[in-house]
Amino acid sequence: MSKDTDSTSSDTGNAALFSPIDHELTASAVMRRFEGLILEGSLRPGDRLPPERELAGSLAVSRPVLRDALAQLEAEGLIVARKGDGTFVGPVAGTLFSDAIARLIRRSPRGLTDFLEFRKGIETFSAALAAERASEADRLSLMELRDKMLAAHEAGDSDHEAALDVELHALVQEAAHNTLMLHLVRGCHQLLTDDVFENRRQLYRRQGARERLLGEHLAIIEAILAGDPKAASAASAAHIDHVAEETRRLADADERAETARRRRTLRSQTDG
Repeated sequence: MSKDTDSTSSDTGNAALFSPIDHELTASAVMRRFEGLILEGSLRPGDRLPPERELAGSLAVSRPVLRDALAQLEAEGLIVARKGDGTFVGPVAGTLFSDAIARLIRRSPRGLTDFLEFRKGIETFSAALAAERASEADRLSLMELRDKMLAAHEAGDSDHEAALDVELHALVQEAAHNTLMLHLVRGCHQLLTDDVFENRRQLYRRQGARERLLGEHLAIIEAILAGDPKAASAASAAHIDHVAEETRRLADADERAETARRRRTLRSQTDG
């Protein structure tokens, strides 16, 4: 939620990303550098590239070579140049589902359950990998997110909490360092975002829900920071199981309330 994995534009001024190209001062070498950064997730959809002069200097290539590389990257749909606004990483994550299928999933009585099952399979494994593979930079990002979560909770900002919830899932995928899973999850980013916000909207009907969700997320983060794959996987599974169980209970309660309302309405019509 937050640094958005699909739509939020952000500057990428990290010089380490654009260190000098070794040996081959060619457009192909520049292209390979960018392709690698996009594939590994360091460059996200919507990220703004540094200005041409700065980028050429960082890569230690001539501006004509850089322009050639950028033109080829744009032709492949990896970047998008917006006149007067800059050059951005394109919408390379794509989507796993068409808008029509995504709408059907949201409307389906089993849509939420099926998506939570999908999330459990992916996220428990990703959390375990993250505990094993997280770099120092990954760990710092998770610690910063932990502090933001605590601050948002203290402020009672439920929308910000939900956005940070989505960001946590993105950071765990990045810390897992599996490019296929990273792009798989980014491909269903909107479904994940909608799922998180809807789940929270439902769960907030339960007293103490905000505190419990925060505790579950902190448990995932702490297990990853501790380098404990089993604990990270278990914490992730416990979180999904809790969300699934509570949403089921709330749905059942709503159905019972609706049944009672219909009965009362019919009785009043019959008695009248």
